Order: sequence, then C-alpha cells, then structure tokens
Amino acid sequence: MDKKILNQIASQMVSESKGILAMDESHGTCEKRFNALGITVNEENRRSYRDMLVTAESLPKYISGAILFDETIKQKISEGTNFPDFLNKIGILPGIKVDTGAKPFSCHENEKITEGLDNLPQRMEEYKSLGAKFAKWRAVITIADNIPSSACMIANSHALARYASICQEFDIVPIVEPEVLMDGSHDIHKCFNVTNTMQSILFEELDKLDVVNSGIILKPNMITSGANCEVQSDTNEIAELTVKCLGNNVPKDVPGIAFLSGGQSDEDASNNLNEINKLNNNPWKVTFSYGRALQLEAMKKWNGDNNNNLEAQKIISKRSYLNSLAASGKYELSMENQ
Repeated sequence: MDKKILNQIASQMVSESKGILAMDESHGTCEKRFNALGITVNEENRRSYRDMLVTAESLPKYISGAILFDETIKQKISEGTNFPDFLNKIGILPGIKVDTGAKPFSCHENEKITEGLDNLPQRMEEYKSLGAKFAKWRAVITIADNIPSSACMIANSHALARYASICQEFDIVPIVEPEVLMDGSHDIHKCFNVTNTMQSILFEELDKLDVVNSGIILKPNMITSGANCEVQSDTNEIAELTVKCLGNNVPKDVPGIAFLSGGQSDEDASNNLNEINKLNNNPWKVTFSYGRALQLEAMKKWNGDNNNNLEAQKIISKRSYLNSLAASGKYELSMENQ
C-alpha cells in the first residue's frame, strides 16, 4: 500500500468542484430502466449507451471519475479504445463497482447485507490490470418499524471496511457508500439519527482494520425526509442536518465526500448539494457521485438510437455542469431553464 498514491488519487477525484459519474448499473437495474423506456435490452445497447455518456465533449470539465460495471471495463468505445484507456486519455479516472449486490440478511427480516468479498483480492488484481484507479461498494440500510438493527449496521460496516482494506492493498481508492435509503414514511430526524449511527459505526470499523482515511472517498446519503413522509423538509434543514452529521463522524483527513442522489429529483439533488457546500466549513471537499440524477433525462433522449447522441450528450453535459457549480456553492435553480 502506497499512502501517497492513494491520497493523490482520492484528492484528484474531488478536485476543482468536479464530480463522479456513477454509470455502474447492474444488468438488473439497467434492464429496468431500459424496459421503462422501451429500449431493447442487450449487451450492445448497454455498451452503446455508456459510450454516448463518456464521449460527451465537455464531460471532462465537470467529471473527475466514472464508475464502471464489470462488463463495461472490459468493453471498447465505438472508435475501438477500451473504456478505461479512453477515460484516462480525456482526464477522467476509471473506477469499478466491485460488490455483487445487496442480499437478504439472515435472521433479519427486511434487511440486507452486501456481498462480494469472496475472491475480491483476485478481482482487484484483474481490475487494476484493466486500469481501475478506484472502486465502489454500496451498503443499503432501510428505515422501517424496528429496523435498522444494530446487527445490520455493524455487519455492513464491517464488510465496507474489509472491502476498503483490500482496495488499499492494491493502491486502489475505495469509495465507501453507506446508503440510508429514502424509502419510507420516516421524518428527517429519524433519517439523521440512523445515518449518524451508521456513519459512527462505519468509521469505527474502518479504524479497526487500519484503513487509511486520507485514501478513501465517502459516498453518503443526504439527510432527508422519507419519500412518503407527509412533512418534506426544506433545503436549509437538509443542508444543516447533513453537515452536522458529517461533522460528527467524518475524520478531517478524509479528502472528500461525494453524495449519492438517492432518488431525489435532478433539481433537488443539485439544490441540496449547493446549500450543503454553502454551509460546510470542514476541510473535506464536498461534491457529487450521481447516477440517475445525471443520466435519466439523457437516457430518455438517447432512447436506444445513436442518432440521438448529440442531443442526449447536451443533457448529460448540462447536468454535470450544474452539479459542478453546486459543488462550489454557485448553483441557482433559475439556471435549470437557461
């Protein structure tokens, strides 16, 4: 493990108000989104869609890294270059999703544990040879009656720490993603309490396994009301409680925090990130690692037809630009219509 290399890569991932494009949807997620739009589901369409995203002309101005799926990191863009080589050429760091998904957590109804530790060192070795500079592992925590349990939060935090430790052994920066889901009718204070506890346990587990804080990126949820809560909190409360939660738990030597969008609308994801940046007085950089909130409208415009590439690329470029502004506290809702 080279701490200097890890810190260099992690710092680059959150530099200059750039964000990380999450284009690592599993086959299942991709199929769901394609089916909803009537797009034929096959390997070539997945490749073609992701090709459209990364070849958007202005993308490198606003995006520092792209998280790839196992299939994509082994594919080529239309001009014949491997995805990782192309990304490196345009100044975007290639990353890789390495977990194998959230599965039912034994003896804990309605809770999940993320799997993928089996053979992870061997897979990391392969991904490094393919050009990956960073990786991602997502844990999902559900809020409902009597959950999350301490067991679920501890088990997922330990898995995240194991994963992070293995990544760092290969000089690959781990994105550590403890997502407390928006699903549910809970209020914002419940979300704060659960997220605060989860982040506290997570950093304890990372510390136990000697994970180097200066060589990770945290990818948390924002503190919001549940999607079905009758009272939806405003941007100011979301930003205040999110910054408070991070301040309680995140060590100062973590280079950056890249938020997930977690089902927020495109505008909310940008607006809330902007407000968080205006309030944040901690040393870490605060940016975005969005999937759907960067891509969905572009996917609709593309719609399985490469003749639509240029129009779809304008959309992904605009969303990337607006979120880059939000990552420096310079975004305004009025910009959406410009």
